[in-house]
Amino acid sequence: MAFTLKPLPFPKDSLAPTISAKTIDHHYGKHHQTYVTKLNELIAGTPHEKSDLETIIKATAKGEGKEKKIFNNAAQVWNHDFFWDSLAPNGGQKPPENIAKYLNDSFGSFDSFRDKFVDAAINQFGSGWAWLVLKNGKFDISTTSNADCPMTSGIHALWTCDVWEHAYYLDHQQNRAGFVKAVIENLTNWQFIGLRLAQAK
Repeated sequence: MAFTLKPLPFPKDSLAPTISAKTIDHHYGKHHQTYVTKLNELIAGTPHEKSDLETIIKATAKGEGKEKKIFNNAAQVWNHDFFWDSLAPNGGQKPPENIAKYLNDSFGSFDSFRDKFVDAAINQFGSGWAWLVLKNGKFDISTTSNADCPMTSGIHALWTCDVWEHAYYLDHQQNRAGFVKAVIENLTNWQFIGLRLAQAK
């Protein structure tokens, strides 16, 4: 199958000021699109050509050479699709009761979750991702480098924040912590977290 750039689930100017339309133009319109284009080029004429995205990611996660290149682009397509779904205009604020209970049980409070997530995100060296995941029936926080994602370790992702520099540099310069905190407080799509939680069950 030929992959296409998944439409954004919101207008590109609706995440400002946390994420500007200019950042969306570069991040979604250029970076994300490039991963889709490159993936299609790499899988053409290979056994992966007719596979879905998750199958390709799992099949190439430990690959070398061209397989590694396929993994990097496939995982980045999936990661970015997941990131856009993790965001919502006028999101963040108070989580719904069922999500709040998980946050309280797992981290003590919403504020504690936010602070621990930000800390994990800023301590992810170089490019990568910070994730809210479901582990042993509780919420947990993890990070991955470059294109990697929790799926390759059999862990169910619930929410993510992109911490590659192209995700935040135009709007926040080197202030990764400020970007991640603002995303959590202003853009978190709690409905998406609830959907992912239901899928895990």
